[in-house]
Amino acid sequence: MEQPKGIDWTVIILTCQYKDSVEVFQRELEIRQKREQIPAGTLLLAVEDPEVHVGSGGATLNALLVAAEHLSARAGFTVVTSDVLHSAWILILHTGRDFAFDDCGRAFTCLPVENPQAPVEAVVCNLDCLLDTMSHRVSGVVFFSVETAERLLATHVSPPLDACTYMGLDSGARPGQRPPLSQLSLFFDILLCMARNVQREDFLVGRPPEMGQGDADVAGYLHGARAELWRQLRGQPLTVAYIPDGSYNYMTNSASEFLHSLTSPGALGAQVVHSQVEERPLLGAGSAVVSCLLEGPVRLGPGSVVQHCHLRGPIHVGTGCFLSGLDMAQSQALHGVELRDLVLRGHHLQLHGAPSRAFTLVGRLDSWERQGTGTYLNMSWSKFFQKTGIRDWDLWDPDVPPAERCLLSARLFPVLHPSRAPGPWDLLWMLDPQEDGGRALRAWRACWRLSWEQLQPCLDRGATLAARRDLFFRQALHKARHVLEARQDLSLRPLTRAAVHEGCAGSLLATLDQVAAGAEDPGVAARALACVADVLGCMAEGRGGLRSGPAANPEWVRPFSFLERGDLARGVEALTQERARWLSRPALLVRAARHYEGAGQLLIRQAVMSAQRFVCSVPAELPAPGQWVVAECPARVDFSGGWSDTPPLAYELGGAVLGLAVRVDGRRPIGARVRRIPEPELRLAVGPRQDQTAVKIVCCSLDDMRGYCQPQAPGALLKAAFICAGFVSVSSELSLREQLLRAFGGGFELHAWSELPHGSGLGTSSILAGAALAAVQRAAGRAVGAEALVHAVLHLEQVLTTGGGWQDQVGGLLPGIKVGRSRAQLPLKVEVEEVSVPKGFLQKLNDHLLLVYTGKTRLARNLLQDVLRSWYARLPAVVQNARRLVQQTEECAEAFHQGSLPLLGQCLTSYWEQKKLMAPGCEPLAVRRMMDVLAPHVHGQSLAGAGGGGFLCLLTKEPRQKEALEAVLAKTEGLGNYSVHLVEVDTQGLSLQLLGTETST
Repeated sequence: MEQPKGIDWTVIILTCQYKDSVEVFQRELEIRQKREQIPAGTLLLAVEDPEVHVGSGGATLNALLVAAEHLSARAGFTVVTSDVLHSAWILILHTGRDFAFDDCGRAFTCLPVENPQAPVEAVVCNLDCLLDTMSHRVSGVVFFSVETAERLLATHVSPPLDACTYMGLDSGARPGQRPPLSQLSLFFDILLCMARNVQREDFLVGRPPEMGQGDADVAGYLHGARAELWRQLRGQPLTVAYIPDGSYNYMTNSASEFLHSLTSPGALGAQVVHSQVEERPLLGAGSAVVSCLLEGPVRLGPGSVVQHCHLRGPIHVGTGCFLSGLDMAQSQALHGVELRDLVLRGHHLQLHGAPSRAFTLVGRLDSWERQGTGTYLNMSWSKFFQKTGIRDWDLWDPDVPPAERCLLSARLFPVLHPSRAPGPWDLLWMLDPQEDGGRALRAWRACWRLSWEQLQPCLDRGATLAARRDLFFRQALHKARHVLEARQDLSLRPLTRAAVHEGCAGSLLATLDQVAAGAEDPGVAARALACVADVLGCMAEGRGGLRSGPAANPEWVRPFSFLERGDLARGVEALTQERARWLSRPALLVRAARHYEGAGQLLIRQAVMSAQRFVCSVPAELPAPGQWVVAECPARVDFSGGWSDTPPLAYELGGAVLGLAVRVDGRRPIGARVRRIPEPELRLAVGPRQDQTAVKIVCCSLDDMRGYCQPQAPGALLKAAFICAGFVSVSSELSLREQLLRAFGGGFELHAWSELPHGSGLGTSSILAGAALAAVQRAAGRAVGAEALVHAVLHLEQVLTTGGGWQDQVGGLLPGIKVGRSRAQLPLKVEVEEVSVPKGFLQKLNDHLLLVYTGKTRLARNLLQDVLRSWYARLPAVVQNARRLVQQTEECAEAFHQGSLPLLGQCLTSYWEQKKLMAPGCEPLAVRRMMDVLAPHVHGQSLAGAGGGGFLCLLTKEPRQKEALEAVLAKTEGLGNYSVHLVEVDTQGLSLQLLGTETST
């Protein structure tokens, strides 16, 4: 079911109780906009309440006024006008009053949940959940129509309601007009006056539940405010929406309720979210760890929660505890102490303009209410005094009545010590006072101490959020290192975006450098370098050009040369030094990213070179000088598993591809022929089998061999064939003539051809490389088996820098229907298994197979860079799809065993869907139109190879449908220069034959 479109809010307002929170909370909103949680065009406003206890109704009116003012200014008005409300969606979120368990309030209380689909990695707090809920599910707890909002806005100029807004404050209203506790309630004042069965007299004299009985000034203020609300809003319709099975969770100051909301009592294990925990078995069932680094033995009891802590064990946290805001400096204080049913928190303060730390310790069962007998550390005050030696005059002034002596006002918490910084030890001694001659008590009494209500105005919310962000990225860097070094299939792209958006890209780059430099596995190093490229690309913010592009700038030659020599540590160091010069603007960042991807591909080449150990040859009869050795090959059609054969997937995931060797229109379209010649040179020709239009190249020196690693250079593949066969060494001190004379007594003439169009998708270049290698070796008196050739082509394509996989050569060099497989390991070895089919099925298959040339060409290399980028980023959809590609290959093989055309058609069609997921953009519009037209006539269809154009493979419902489908396509406009071709399975594969001598090729 498709999710309904969310609301694009015109304005989102977050109300703040304290002035110093405004800038901090504004930044938090803007960060969420960068994360794409909020649309880019939404106006974000953090708004200070005009009074500390203005109430939810007063805060709503003030926020509505501020929104209308900003929208009026944006629309070009010079005064506030309610007309702007008609086209606006305004979301007002109240942070609420002080919260005992989070210094930044309920809005920023973090939750033990993780969103793996989020584009940016981040801890989820209540604000994030509200933004998601308000955008996609409901419009809000309270929704005002435009007319109601206009009427409410009109009250901002009417006394005494003007005292609820910043304009009233700035207008210099006398203090008497704004009682200190003018708590105007959204529910019990604004909404209540619209309720149907409420009488005016009852409404005017009513009191909200939170207001006491003795404050006459407040009562008078509320009477006047309610009269104005009744005048403006009475008659507005009020309706209630009932949500079945819904619930409303009000976050109280009860520690037990708070812990219950963050834990899963019936869970079998612990919830570990955005945290790195070295010894997870020590975490009790139903506990939760959020945004933490826990090193060593940290034991956590059932039902306990640890947030925003960096701790090193041994530490034992028992049941029913909440720890927050502690770091390594406080870990020592927890050693040897078993906490149980306690709340221990670290706080950031501003004391007279200077940053400071303080710590609070309370019991889970303690109450923050002002009424009642009260407890501390889960015991009565009298028992606490008896146990610790503390007296009531230590906590409260003598003139405070006993009835008002409560935990909220008790000066328990040290904020300044005469000789050292305060720490948890200044409170933990109270749990088990030792026989120390009263030393701990005297040290506690020597401190300057504050109560919880005195601490509140001193809390530094900016420093608190900054510390949380710093710890989040510290644990995230540990995660990044572990993911890479343990070769986990987890995506680091959300973390990359978070680091860039929040100014932590430098530390992430340093970590990736360290992983790459210290990696023993080239695959790990290559992925780390690809992640660096991702960071640089993200820093460019979508500017600076395409991510794919050339990567051979001379400035990067030095680091590349270290990597080519296998000196990974120096290579990474040189890359880092060069990178520092390319960070100043988006265009340079993108180009640097390309070169890091180039460095990663260089390491991939080194990994794939390990396949060279499976290349071997045996002596064979040496052909006479001038005698032609001719190699001919079929093309290949892939039926399942393509992309899984591509390095690094082939050796990181493990690949499996089912392919068919095929003749096109009855011909084997790919081949090469070689003969020895007396001249010590290489004569190369690339083009049609009849050589009149072939491109001819003569290599007489090693300089002529340059360009063998540039795929677009004339004759590059043929030059690479001689180098990979070991006939020529470009780094030798001997000239080309000397090398050829010493080894062979002369040179070679090599002519390679393909009768298929460029970019056909039928594996032409890889099969052509195999044909050339086989013919060259045979001309020199060596024979190479087909499976050895598969690995030889892998080596050649790495030398050529095309970086292809192994499915093309497996499909075209070996006969019939087969599955090629490679394991998730190095060295890279390909094993091939023939797929048996029922008797007579091969002819049936030939009758139902067709190829349609779409007239569109696209190099697989263009798609390859995108696929490798997605794989190295371990995008979840790509990883899942790659696994499915391998799995479906085995299902496809079973369909061939059964001889079922409908099953094979399903495999072919789903294979195409998998290719499109792997390489978005590989389906041109004209091809899609062609496939739609052909769909009723086929069991299945897929573009061959990487897609993007080339040949379309069809498995038709009826046999011998070439003419019928040509007629169908002829009736469709806009298909371009297509053509339909017969295709049949080739049962011979690569063939080699010796011909007589000729004077000319």
